[in-house]
Amino acid sequence: MDDLNPKSQEEILSQEATADTPLETVPKAADETVQYKDKYVRLLAEFDNMRKRHERERIDLIKYAHEEVIVECLKLYDDLERSLAAFKSKEGTDVNLVKGLEMVYNNMKEMMGRYEVKPIETKGKPFDHNTQEVLMQQETSEFPDGVVMEELEKGYTLGGRVVRTAKVKVAKNIN
Repeated sequence: MDDLNPKSQEEILSQEATADTPLETVPKAADETVQYKDKYVRLLAEFDNMRKRHERERIDLIKYAHEEVIVECLKLYDDLERSLAAFKSKEGTDVNLVKGLEMVYNNMKEMMGRYEVKPIETKGKPFDHNTQEVLMQQETSEFPDGVVMEELEKGYTLGGRVVRTAKVKVAKNIN
């Protein structure tokens, strides 16, 4: 209740006499100001970093939200590619059937391109455990040791991230 009552001039003067002199409070106030400014700058930087991190996470979420569907579509894409190759190599195949399969394959290839789905290049390159899975090894003198001889199943990336590793046969040198 004392705070609500106005203070007399004598009370104010007595408080001022006991308080630090104004010259002594200036360095303290300056130190406090520097500390508060430092805290403010740090909080502002932390907030900005958090905002940027959330934005990256949001973009990644949008970019990779369809990953499961793409992986399932890759099976169909591979089957379609094999079917097209088989029909093209077989004599007496209906030309319209081949053209229809080519149209569907090209549409699917275009869709994969829009979603940044790219095949992993493997044949003739050194084995990379990050993008490839060894299913077989074959002794040979045709290829250097550890080089992919044959691709048994294509691998793919989605926006630079591996969504399916390539299944490969790797060369093993004969000693």
